Amino acid sequence: MVRALVVDDDFAVAAVHRGFLASLPEFEVVGEAHDGDAALRAVDELLPDLVLLDIHLPDMSGLEVLARLRARVGPPVDVIAVTAARERETVRQAMSKGVDHYLVKPFTRTAFLDRMREYLARRVEVQRLGDWLDQDEVDQLMQHRPANVLPKGLSAVTLRLVTEALRAAEGGAVAGNMSAQEVGDRAGLSRVSARRYLEHLVAVGKAEVQPRYGVANRPAHGYRLT
Repeated sequence: MVRALVVDDDFAVAAVHRGFLASLPEFEVVGEAHDGDAALRAVDELLPDLVLLDIHLPDMSGLEVLARLRARVGPPVDVIAVTAARERETVRQAMSKGVDHYLVKPFTRTAFLDRMREYLARRVEVQRLGDWLDQDEVDQLMQHRPANVLPKGLSAVTLRLVTEALRAAEGGAVAGNMSAQEVGDRAGLSRVSARRYLEHLVAVGKAEVQPRYGVANRPAHGYRLT
């Protein structure tokens, strides 16, 4: 569970972002703040894992809040800028101060949820790494690894969700041999969409498909990671 703090000077916008996060079971909104000073106090008091940070705040810039968060002593906190600020220098400063993602308003609910899922997948990926990293893992952490070319219509973010759904099933009741419907239910996709991603994983050798018998002993396809 990712504990999130929503920071936005607009109460209505903050409520919308809270509602978006509420649809993701992996996230819990633990607080809300509407200026920089309140945001800094809330981080110290609530110890969130993630701050959704607006740049335009009434008392100080979100960039100043970000700098103070990075300089504070205490548990690390991830920061995703969620803002209408799109000036090149603002984005550059946010990146240099250690923002994890930058989401420009206005955006759709789908775009917001995709970015949160992308953040979550990366968080899980980082937590899986050991204390000592080889070069491949360093490149992965630094995001310098070349992106795999996906077939048209497939998303790298959604592919990670499907892969995580298969990995989570390993050793479980289905022993990693999941149907497209089960993968879709875990990843929040339709059966048809999940099957497209599963077929891609099979095509590139990262998964295998086996017959699986279910209702009325009818054969169905079951997928597992190789």
